[in-house]
Amino acid sequence: MWAPRAKRVDVRILATRRRAERVLPLEPALDPTELGYFAGEHEAAAGDRYVYRLDGAAERPDPASRSQPEGVHEPSEIVDPLTHAWSDPGWRGVPLERLAIYELHVGTFSREGTFDGVIPRLDGLAELGVTALELMPVAQFPGSRNWGYDGVFPFAVQASYGGSEGLRRLADACHARGLALILDVVYNHLGPEGNYLAEFGPYFSDRHKTPWGAAINFDGPDSDEVRHFFVQNALLWIREYHVDALRIDAIHGIVDTSAEPFLAELAGAVHALGRELGREVLVIAESDLNDPRVVRPRELGGHGLDAQWSDDFHHALHALLTGERSGYYEDFGRLDQLATAYRQGFVFTGQRSAHRRRRHGAPPDAVPGERFVVSAQNHDQVGNRALGERLSTLVPFEALKLAAGALLIAPFVPLIFMGEEYADPAPFLYFIDHSDPALIEAVRLGRRAEFAAFAWQADIPDPQSPTTFERSRPDPSLATHGRHAALRSLYRALLTLRREHPALSQLSRDDTTADADEPTCLLRLTRSPR
Repeated sequence: MWAPRAKRVDVRILATRRRAERVLPLEPALDPTELGYFAGEHEAAAGDRYVYRLDGAAERPDPASRSQPEGVHEPSEIVDPLTHAWSDPGWRGVPLERLAIYELHVGTFSREGTFDGVIPRLDGLAELGVTALELMPVAQFPGSRNWGYDGVFPFAVQASYGGSEGLRRLADACHARGLALILDVVYNHLGPEGNYLAEFGPYFSDRHKTPWGAAINFDGPDSDEVRHFFVQNALLWIREYHVDALRIDAIHGIVDTSAEPFLAELAGAVHALGRELGREVLVIAESDLNDPRVVRPRELGGHGLDAQWSDDFHHALHALLTGERSGYYEDFGRLDQLATAYRQGFVFTGQRSAHRRRRHGAPPDAVPGERFVVSAQNHDQVGNRALGERLSTLVPFEALKLAAGALLIAPFVPLIFMGEEYADPAPFLYFIDHSDPALIEAVRLGRRAEFAAFAWQADIPDPQSPTTFERSRPDPSLATHGRHAALRSLYRALLTLRREHPALSQLSRDDTTADADEPTCLLRLTRSPR
């Protein structure tokens, strides 16, 4: 246990039917290279629950807990990672250029709201033509309703989703159907409720801030141990849960001025483990920085991540389809910008952004197409609207077909948000399940302030209300009826064409041309096979 802010650390193992409660001391490390560490060896078993006692007083769950069965404030539980009988020994992953990603939220995707609830839908997703499932974060968060970005135990799998065994079953089931499993992980902040890390050590920086609170300490005093904590977390998902790729949330919130950036260290460790395991393992960044260094190889001065999201592609397409021009959409709305996105991956490559009131981005020279992940809809762009509207309620049905075509003929990795493929009308709203009334009210006020830059005049649904959560469930039964079925058939046909046609299966920007004629509203896109 790394706890440099404590002078004494004990572990209290709760009573079981077999044993009485025990309080056992940990000894401080004497090696000067291990300052702040406490260690001890004590007998325990899977299923035992425990807490750490700091300086004989405060009792806290384990920061590296594998399981929090009763929530974020209660004791941790020991999990044995070797009990699952894996059935995927021959699995080698899906190459980056073959990815077609389907993003979902575990809690709303099925009536069960669990990992096991996802499994019966996998055959349909494989038949649709997607090759990877991306889960919004599953690290333990407060309550049972949350997007997942408020997680506070990075190593523990959300208990209400089915815990560690449920995630292993889902990974196994994905691989049995040829689907890769991508997991969102959050390394830029921790949520506000149940966040006890600062009591153990300097996990947070007083030099940097993020929009969500204190930044993680990746470059200050004692940051080596903090970086180690999060690198080991990334490796855990790959080694113990057979996850195929990590999507790193909002890297612009990872502030790091060190000569060896945390993101580069993380990518290097993940790729090394992938080579050791003989599997294709990827690291994908969510980034609005338009910075090609994120995906450039280390030897060329980059961080060496495999791919990054391109918000510019989404914004250009959305502004054209909806006519919206407020907030960050004020920078978009011209057809030539979508043509630029097809050619470059980014629209802004160093020119001035009116929304940011400064220059933005850099040219992604020599960055291949597969290093960009693009979407017409995703959880952020839907859920961070005041009413969580999908395109299905914002534009005519014919425009949904256009959006499908625009996305799936792009020379980039496509991402489809759950329900998009059949025009599900349900909103995807922002929801929480906190226990502190003051925190709940702060979230409500924060959501209202967040929309000040947009022209959305609406009463924002209460994030804490169970009704807000229930309204966010898509209805998969719609996919077999009427125009919903017609749109799904189009997505399936386009994904098949993308997979089988040489001009579309090769994600080459060099073999892509795009130009726009604004007066006739015509965009010409040409992709040529090599």
